Amino acid sequence: MGVSEKNRDGSDKSARARLQQQRERDKAREKQRRVLIVTAGVVGVLGLAAVVGVIAASADKDSGSDKAGPVVAPTGAVEGDKPAIPTGKADAPSTLQIWEDFRCPACAQFENVMRDSIHELEAAGALKTEYHLATLIDGNMGGSGSLRAANAAACAQDAGKFTPYHDTLYMNQPQETDDAFGDNGKLIELAAKVPGLDTPSFRSCVQDGTHDGWVEKSDEAFQNGGFRGTPSVLLNGESIFPTKGSEQISPENLKKWVAEANKGKKPGTASPSAG
Repeated sequence: MGVSEKNRDGSDKSARARLQQQRERDKAREKQRRVLIVTAGVVGVLGLAAVVGVIAASADKDSGSDKAGPVVAPTGAVEGDKPAIPTGKADAPSTLQIWEDFRCPACAQFENVMRDSIHELEAAGALKTEYHLATLIDGNMGGSGSLRAANAAACAQDAGKFTPYHDTLYMNQPQETDDAFGDNGKLIELAAKVPGLDTPSFRSCVQDGTHDGWVEKSDEAFQNGGFRGTPSVLLNGESIFPTKGSEQISPENLKKWVAEANKGKKPGTASPSAG
């Protein structure tokens, strides 16, 4: 009995030591990060946390596509030096560009507040959206969840189900320090929430990292774009997050800004973009 107790006591001490080491590593990582404080007004409007993802001084800017293999764009992707996944009607008069990272807490908060308004404007033909996928948090915090989730979202685009899967990822986002999205199994598990997405072709696309090179190209565009962090949101080329001029972003203001930009223009009527 005495030996057993000693072994258990030693095991408990070892577990506590490992936990303490992990906490110290987490603290060290946090100290390495540079953060951008959002104004109190915007925190109130969007319910955002006081911190958004920002490019860290130590972020890996040489994570080029040579690491990830060939650049294989998802079906219907926006080509060029700023690759993106489009949603909404292709001939909508206004364009929303969203640069975001699936591991970024502020991106999830932005999406959860603004999602319904963006979908509504897209359905009305007033707005099309281009999603630019970044891997900022992987560089800041370590891990691969930003890349793995972005690849899976690109695989969902191939299946014509980008929007519901994109929204599912943000509604099920883990804590920023938890690299749960680095597990392809978790990403496939979440795909089951989107009817018809969990297919053999989707699974192989996720597990093979088919679009990793394309995601890395998108992240390079983000790194070179002069952005302060994620999310970065532009309406017709003008930054609207956290503010547009003196006005703070909100679902109501986004609708107002789009209506102002579209005055005298016809709504889009083309078939929705893939996804």
